[in-house]
Amino acid sequence: MRKRLVRLLAGFGMALVAAQLVGAQGDLWRSLIQRAEVLQRQGHYEEAVAAVTKALAIAERDLGPEHPDVATSLNFLALLRETKGEYREAEDLYKRALGVMEKALGREHHSVAIAVGNLAGLYKTQGRYAAAESMYRRALELAEKALGPHHPNVAAALNNLAGVHYAQEHFAAAKPFYERALAIREKALGPHNSAVAESLNNLAAVHRARDEFAVAEPLYRRSLSIVADRLGPHHPAVAVALNNLAELHGAQGRYAEAELLHQRALTIQEVALGPEHPDLDESLNYLADLYGAQGRFAAAENLYRRSLAIREKHLGPDHPLVARSLDNLSKVYTLMGRLEDARRLSDRAAKIRGRLR
Repeated sequence: MRKRLVRLLAGFGMALVAAQLVGAQGDLWRSLIQRAEVLQRQGHYEEAVAAVTKALAIAERDLGPEHPDVATSLNFLALLRETKGEYREAEDLYKRALGVMEKALGREHHSVAIAVGNLAGLYKTQGRYAAAESMYRRALELAEKALGPHHPNVAAALNNLAGVHYAQEHFAAAKPFYERALAIREKALGPHNSAVAESLNNLAAVHRARDEFAVAEPLYRRSLSIVADRLGPHHPAVAVALNNLAELHGAQGRYAEAELLHQRALTIQEVALGPEHPDLDESLNYLADLYGAQGRFAAAENLYRRSLAIREKHLGPDHPLVARSLDNLSKVYTLMGRLEDARRLSDRAAKIRGRLR
């Protein structure tokens, strides 16, 4: 959840060179945006929405509806709505933000590519892959034209375009985009940059998906080494890298090694973020999946239940991820022979998805 927020705020920082919101109101707008970012990182999405909504009102009142600060506020609000599974509201906000950026900076400005990419990201989340690919290609063209073919922003656009292919299991199509993104980042940022670690991880995921485990493992290990060296061995980002390497081991049937890495990742996140933070969700589900694959159903059930509680707390009872948790538990109960419990949870998941249509 957090990765797209960082990209959004950093990207739109480039678009705010003409910002005119100064004085007490300008300080209030910035403090509200910063507060919302902290709240978002903590998983307090409703409070973050309230802060951004207030910031948006200040920007619209003091600068008018077509200023880049308004677009920044709109994009942040859209991201929060997307996180909460409110996709229709998010799409309207992303489109409005894009319109503001195009009018304020021109359709060919490189910062417009970021707004285009945010809308494309929503389409990808929804499984609207053709729309997402079209938007990501536009973002790539804008970045290349404005910044040249070797700029880190071009690498980010390539990474996003590759991600659409990866999501559709078009791994051969994704691979050259990931490789080009990695080459750009290594040359522009150096071999030990965190963006390089991200590209290494993405390329490793392609090789893992193609059962090219011997190629994937050194890429995952290099990515983990970069993150640990830059951020320290107990940073939450290290947990993400550990989970990725663990998933590779699980795919190879190396369950004991995978379990140790997943448990280490979960411990890092619990210490750094607390036991109910939404970023624990991935680690809980990875470890639950691993236990399920080994037939350790009681252990899997406990972790899936914990994930469900976190998702309900932070995202509400009708979020798509809640439906996914219910399905996971239903599958475990089916394998355990608890068929009535399985049916009950499956029915609830179906009702959630029906409401989301």
